[in-house]
Amino acid sequence: MRAHGKKYEAAAKKRELATAYQARKAIEVVKEAAFAKFDETVEVAVRLGVDPRHADQVVRGTVVLPAGTGKAVRVLVIAAGDKVKEAEEAGADFVGTEFLQKIKDGWLDFDVLIATPDQMGQLGALGRVLGPRGLMPNPKAGTVTFNVGNAVRETKAGKIEFRVDKSGNVHAAIGKVSFPIEALETNFNAFMDQIVRAKPTAAKGVYVRNVAVSSTMGPGVTVDTTPYR
Repeated sequence: MRAHGKKYEAAAKKRELATAYQARKAIEVVKEAAFAKFDETVEVAVRLGVDPRHADQVVRGTVVLPAGTGKAVRVLVIAAGDKVKEAEEAGADFVGTEFLQKIKDGWLDFDVLIATPDQMGQLGALGRVLGPRGLMPNPKAGTVTFNVGNAVRETKAGKIEFRVDKSGNVHAAIGKVSFPIEALETNFNAFMDQIVRAKPTAAKGVYVRNVAVSSTMGPGVTVDTTPYR
């Protein structure tokens, strides 16, 4: 059994383990319990009543967090022609097809990769490099598009992608401990609304089974799931 440190144990006493809190109160407890010397990330974990082994029960999607993520996102756009200028004007950090060769040479100093559909043929050869790192563009995530300007702006504004894992869980970062409670609550609600909208038609029974919020180093705080049933 894993042993926790004294700081964690002290933080854990700030929550009632058997209590399912309303979202705002749960976030307040997470902020109060945070003890690390750095600005911890606030994370949400959702247990869903789906079986990801079946393609029609895979839950994935994107959501733009209204208050942002608190993280500077480095965006690479693989595009040509007029789309290069569009991406640059939207705030992309790196733009151009020349970055294909740089990636082949081992360069991966970016967080999100956006590509126009006509460039996906060349990106396919980099699947073994980009795929395991979660960097491969995907139409369902809005990262394969000719509307690169909008994609860049949304990503910079706080757009995140989520996908259920093989155990039926979804994890997402919704901000930093330093964020005001109102900002974290807004981001949490936006994320949960999108989770509910993403419910597969094939899912049976209780869809949102458990929800918890925590900081990077802190204990999990259970959230009441009644509003999502």
